[in-house]
Amino acid sequence: MNEPAQPMVMIRNLYKSFGTLEVLKGIDLDIARGEVVVIIGPSGSGKSTLLSCINFLEPFDSGIVKVDGRDVGFSNSGGLGRVRMSERELNTLRTRIGIVFQQYNLFPHLTALQNVIEAPVHVKRLPRAEAIERGCALLAKVGLSAKANAYPGELSGGQQQRVAIARALAMEPTLMLFDEVTSALDPELVGEVLGVMRDLAAEGMTMLIVTHEMAFARDVADRVVFMDGGVVVEQGPPGRMFSTPSEPRTQTFLAKFIAGTTPKAGSVSSPAAQPRIASPSIRRL
Repeated sequence: MNEPAQPMVMIRNLYKSFGTLEVLKGIDLDIARGEVVVIIGPSGSGKSTLLSCINFLEPFDSGIVKVDGRDVGFSNSGGLGRVRMSERELNTLRTRIGIVFQQYNLFPHLTALQNVIEAPVHVKRLPRAEAIERGCALLAKVGLSAKANAYPGELSGGQQQRVAIARALAMEPTLMLFDEVTSALDPELVGEVLGVMRDLAAEGMTMLIVTHEMAFARDVADRVVFMDGGVVVEQGPPGRMFSTPSEPRTQTFLAKFIAGTTPKAGSVSSPAAQPRIASPSIRRL
């Protein structure tokens, strides 16, 4: 009998506090290779903290995180108990985990191409010519070939975010984390960034995405996870999560996205006439 495939991400009993504020309260979550998991939930529910713990930008208090079968943050081998990894071990681990934040964090004094090749050249010691070739290919992938020599200040917010995605991909990660990457963008720029993420999903990249873009979550996710109060309240395929969520907390949150909660003139406003949560007009919170 074949053994079940090892998940790309395995999280067990994860706890994280900031002082007396307990933010993560025993998270258990698996992500399969090639799976796209979207995390939704109200602000302050622990979504962004969870992403930061996965690549150990935030050290967690207790629990286990494994990415591609490797411990994250702490080693539990050698009979020494829970031992924090060295910075060198952590940096090696992080080369396999790409993360893109709400803020682009590009180097303002470097061009788009220079931003993309910086880490491959200086961290992975990739020959410069090879890094440039790969960097140009990645900028083409995100639709920015013509902006290779532009500086961040010369780019729109959507273009800067696409450069940030190309920069993360330049390290050839096995896992991509996206933390509210469209939240700081004007509405007309959101689509170009989500388009790049859709392409990555179609190519089979394993992705964990925190977003308030409900239509995107419905269309792209293999699984939707609803978090609230530092716990996973409910998870499942997007069709079920957006049409018939089982938990009252999920229902209350998603009710905000039902189109037509404010009836237009002449429309029927009775509860029975309201569209389902899975309506195509799901909107952004």
